[in-house]
Amino acid sequence: MEIKSVPFFNYPWVYEQHEEEIKSVMQDVLKRGAFILQKELDEFEKSISKFIDIKHVFGVADGTNALNLALIATGIGRGSEVILPSHTYVASAAAIHYVGATPVPVECGVDHMLDANLIKKAITKRTRAIMPVQLNGRTCNMQEIQMIADEANLLIIEDAAQALGSKFKGRFAGTFGAAGTFSFFPAKVLGCFGDGGAVVTNDDAIGEKLGLLRDHGRNEKGNVVAWGTNSRLDNLQAAVLSVKLKYYVNDINRRRELANLYDSNLKDIEQLNLPPPPSNDGDYFDVYQNYELEADNRDELKSYLAEYGIGTLIQFGGKAIHQHKELGFEGISLPVTEQMYDRFLMLPMNTSLTDYDVEYVCERLHNFYKQ
Repeated sequence: MEIKSVPFFNYPWVYEQHEEEIKSVMQDVLKRGAFILQKELDEFEKSISKFIDIKHVFGVADGTNALNLALIATGIGRGSEVILPSHTYVASAAAIHYVGATPVPVECGVDHMLDANLIKKAITKRTRAIMPVQLNGRTCNMQEIQMIADEANLLIIEDAAQALGSKFKGRFAGTFGAAGTFSFFPAKVLGCFGDGGAVVTNDDAIGEKLGLLRDHGRNEKGNVVAWGTNSRLDNLQAAVLSVKLKYYVNDINRRRELANLYDSNLKDIEQLNLPPPPSNDGDYFDVYQNYELEADNRDELKSYLAEYGIGTLIQFGGKAIHQHKELGFEGISLPVTEQMYDRFLMLPMNTSLTDYDVEYVCERLHNFYKQ
């Protein structure tokens, strides 16, 4: 077979797919000198608010800042514990740490999401919140998590960095808890040309705090009325994101087509455990930020695919949160998650892919396991 190049992610495509429109809006912003807290940011925030049906949206510097501000605005701080899945990026736990709280990692389930069945076992007298991570473009079973939170009088703060547009039972990721957060890192389904993020809420009091926190504690009159920080999504990025948001539903649909193509071509390989296929009539609507599967002989498979020009990735550097001993996670055993991390592999998943690209990847997978 002819060797074809299928990179894991095509970064130039982030710009090329809407090049002329992006040039136009960026030039407009630059010529007006409209860089910080201008109309483009306001318009983008309103568009996100309408898209996911949420009351308050604040564009911030990045997804990690969004988590920090969400935790502070909801009163999570020193002495608190926050339960989160161990299968997530270190930023989820770091945000908890930097507000003075303690991250408590738990197992992930068969769909690689927070295992709701194990949350209760992790609750202590110090637990103040649950942080579901809406991973890979999928939303957790928020009905079960909400029931647990209500029973134990806990807050829900969603890390939906990878899940803008994902839904559970018709409700969007990021809108279930006291606050939700998103990332607009370039490789995200909705990505800008650098770092960017948003924090959202339906709570007016939390919304007021977030507005102050992201802009040095200044209110709408410019008066400093509280301690705050500098975490604002700049206007150039907001303008770019508004262009891309116009095509967002099409991008999601394309990712779901690609996921369906992967599923139909790979589901007969018994050495693979695939993510759930796209469903239009079930509880879950996934946007497929990533296509993360489990594979026998994962490392050998990764090397084999690289020989044929196919880029793959082991998410989060191949370490779950609790495996970062340097961060103080000692004596924590999460065997299900650990076994999965020995098998995790992400295949290319982005809108630059053609059907032929996916079929090529799948054919190489079939050939590997035949050997």
